[in-house]
Amino acid sequence: MIVPDATLQRIADATARAQGGDPEGACADLEALWEQLGPGGDPLHRCAAAHALAELQDEADDELRWDLRALDAYGLITDERATEAGVAGPVYGFEPSLHLSIADAYRRLGEPWDARDHLELGWAAVESLGDDPYGRMIRAGLDRLRSQLDAEEGRG
Repeated sequence: MIVPDATLQRIADATARAQGGDPEGACADLEALWEQLGPGGDPLHRCAAAHALAELQDEADDELRWDLRALDAYGLITDERATEAGVAGPVYGFEPSLHLSIADAYRRLGEPWDARDHLELGWAAVESLGDDPYGRMIRAGLDRLRSQLDAEEGRG
């Protein structure tokens, strides 16, 4: 039996708090957790916390900063660590979502080349996703972002 990871539960609770109408409180909770984790903290926790914090940002540059931190931490997570923490599926399933978020932030910042780079990295990693609601959501997001970039660049 896998025991739920208490830190990931804290991140999920903060995310639920934001969705329940208290994004400022959720952000404060996650920032406090980030400080507790520190630079040498568990990469899985750092990745999840940074990605959750990115979603709570009002400005694209702040969102990008947090998602780049999440991507850095992602590169250090092993499948064994994710399984130990109760994460279903292989850890590389995180990658397409991270690249989608980063690409979208770059697009909103007016940096289409960086956006396209991360869009392509997201597409390259999408094979790790199943044909389930989450996988379909990420693929649809990548499609939508490609269309937005094409339209903004006069390609579509």
